[in-house]
Amino acid sequence: MSTVTPPSAAQQWRLRVTGVVQGVGYRPFVYKLAHELGLAGWVRNDPEGVLVEASGPAAALAEFAAGLKDRAPELAQVDGVRVTRGLPAGSVPAGPFTIVHSEHAGARSALIPADTHVCGDCQAELRDPRDRRHRYPFINCTNCGPRYSLIRDLPYDRPMTTMASFTMCAACKAEYEDPMDRRYHAQPNACPDCGPRLLLTDRDGTTVEGDTALRRAAQVLADGGIAAVKSVGGFHLAVDATRAEAVALLRRRKRRDSKPFAVMVRDLATAQRLVALSEDEIDVLRSPARPILLARKQPDSLPESVAPRNPNLGIMLPSAPHHHLLLDEPGLEALVMTSGNISGYPIAYRNEEALEQLFEIADVILYHDRDIEIRVDDSVVRLSVHEELDEPLLQFIRRARGYAPYPVDVGREVAPVVALGAELKTTVALTNGSQVFLSQHIGDLKNDETFAAHRRTARHLARLYALEPRITAHDLHPQFRSTRAALGEDGGTERTVEVQHHHAHMASCMAENHVTGTTLGVVFDGFGYGEDGTVWGGEFLLGDFAAYRRVGRLRRLPLIGGDQAVREPIRTGYALALDAFDGDPEQAASAFPALAELDGRQRHVYATMAARGINSPPTSSMGRLFDGAAALAGVCARAEYEAQGPIELEGLLMRDAAPEPAYRFAGHGTDGPTEVDPRPVVRAMAADIAAGLPVDRISRRFHTAVVEMVRERCRAVREETGVHQVVLSGGVFLNEFLLLNCLTGLTADGFDTYVHRQVPTNDGVSPSAR
Repeated sequence: MSTVTPPSAAQQWRLRVTGVVQGVGYRPFVYKLAHELGLAGWVRNDPEGVLVEASGPAAALAEFAAGLKDRAPELAQVDGVRVTRGLPAGSVPAGPFTIVHSEHAGARSALIPADTHVCGDCQAELRDPRDRRHRYPFINCTNCGPRYSLIRDLPYDRPMTTMASFTMCAACKAEYEDPMDRRYHAQPNACPDCGPRLLLTDRDGTTVEGDTALRRAAQVLADGGIAAVKSVGGFHLAVDATRAEAVALLRRRKRRDSKPFAVMVRDLATAQRLVALSEDEIDVLRSPARPILLARKQPDSLPESVAPRNPNLGIMLPSAPHHHLLLDEPGLEALVMTSGNISGYPIAYRNEEALEQLFEIADVILYHDRDIEIRVDDSVVRLSVHEELDEPLLQFIRRARGYAPYPVDVGREVAPVVALGAELKTTVALTNGSQVFLSQHIGDLKNDETFAAHRRTARHLARLYALEPRITAHDLHPQFRSTRAALGEDGGTERTVEVQHHHAHMASCMAENHVTGTTLGVVFDGFGYGEDGTVWGGEFLLGDFAAYRRVGRLRRLPLIGGDQAVREPIRTGYALALDAFDGDPEQAASAFPALAELDGRQRHVYATMAARGINSPPTSSMGRLFDGAAALAGVCARAEYEAQGPIELEGLLMRDAAPEPAYRFAGHGTDGPTEVDPRPVVRAMAADIAAGLPVDRISRRFHTAVVEMVRERCRAVREETGVHQVVLSGGVFLNEFLLLNCLTGLTADGFDTYVHRQVPTNDGVSPSAR
């Protein structure tokens, strides 16, 4: 048994702990550590994090201070332990170390904990018939469970969450108040006697609850039906992933013919039967965030319709107790779990909207009466390896549940800004000192519902951290909803700052990597409004946070039909072929058999539109070049989802980053930026198609050509300017082949090369003020 050092022999220390230290079992950890070392004093939460005052021998206090970081609980992320020694004698009360009530006053800087998995202890209790929480679908403790999705305000205490309406029973309250218990101050703490309950409603309006609801949902899934399932941050739509007919039914009702589905599996052993996993990928898959991991499919492991024409399968482990219970049922070891929404809308997260909308798709809806305060999608990540990289590269495709709203520290003080993002894959960012608080993925601002979610998320983040931004940053595009909001009443700040889309990409990668000074930004994406009024997207920018100049761009091509060309990449393919063959429709069509998709009248109309600039805005977009190449190669003429053609064109490479003797772009000097000309590439593709070269080799040659072009242009800029640091950003760099080979190739060329590692490279990064 530990003993308390007498005050007369003790030193008095104050320790300020910052980071993710609330809602993760940190105070009971401090309490136990202090008792282990025989220290007196107290610990409490406050708006800055955790504050400790302790008394004892200097050696014990030093061990205590080190242990606050080195021995912290799994879910804690300790950014720093600041120690003030030599407090006035007697300022720390003598006697046993205690936990005192939270302090609510003062500026807020404590980090909000993210939603996490179900820990091993809770899983054991969930499956133990002797435990009072046996099969209780809302089991949690300080080491696991929902956090961000149910927090209304800080400090993170139960009255500030959606659990406020549930009064703990005597047994739960005793756990909650015992510092030695695993559930001490676990804010969602509950049991079958006092907590949330599971419900199921069918199309006839019949409702059942509890374990009956769960078993009924499992039976529907086992019979090949569709269940909408309320999860941690919103609803999923689920079917048995092993049944092709169930997957086909879901695709038909959701009107989603081709976009890959994610799969939730019972356990790691099941995951390894479906995908090939390295040890590093296993670590990511099993991390508390429980993201969707894009991993290589095992041959014939699931119906091809789950993720058609794609070498990857998005796989995840259960993230909520009722997921475990569903997957424990016989025959349900793998479930498609896709976003619970109707086409074009954000995921449903309120019971009333799910019951109103999702019967359009689902046979039953499995939900519960614990409210979700803020919707949070699943995170999607990929781990990439290359022999020239020291360690695997973790890339975010979507940053949401398990990671949001953790901040990114940019290493420099930033003005108080709210950044409203662009139009697609939008997030919101707010700054506080050197920290940028990035929201979860919100989606495309194409409808009122998603736009309302965008506004609500911005206000929620600002309220949680008591932030009062003085500047609103918005995209340069005048018609984006986020821009109109910034310039209208939603701005609500002292001033607004417009940020060119690709400069925002470049600056975000610089900030994340703490890069300063003149930098070359290679920014490839699908769409960004340029300062000259044209559509940019294949850009080489030279500058810093404050300013840039365009030193290179892709040769412009006409976007035939505007946005319709994004949905019909065959139009862009035709535009590329016309440009490559001097505007001759017959020669263009004869060079590419895939253009037979267009009849003679369409080719004539489109050629006229392109030549005269009729509803055919010029674009330098690399994303559109990939669209066109995929169409000309016969991979994708019409896209059901964004970037389907480029994704399937890359999919032919089977995640093999080996280059192929490449096609070559041309480069032309102009009065402005150097023009990168794809016409020689297009003509070389036509020759290879005529020669019968397999389409996977054409894809590899095309991809290699883009990599070699990037390296050549960067070397040319360095020769002219002496700049040796490069950042790679934009949605096209979600292409693994392109990212890995540009990163390693430029590094081999002597560049300091930086990519996104903490946030997505696509428009999931919000623009910040210059």
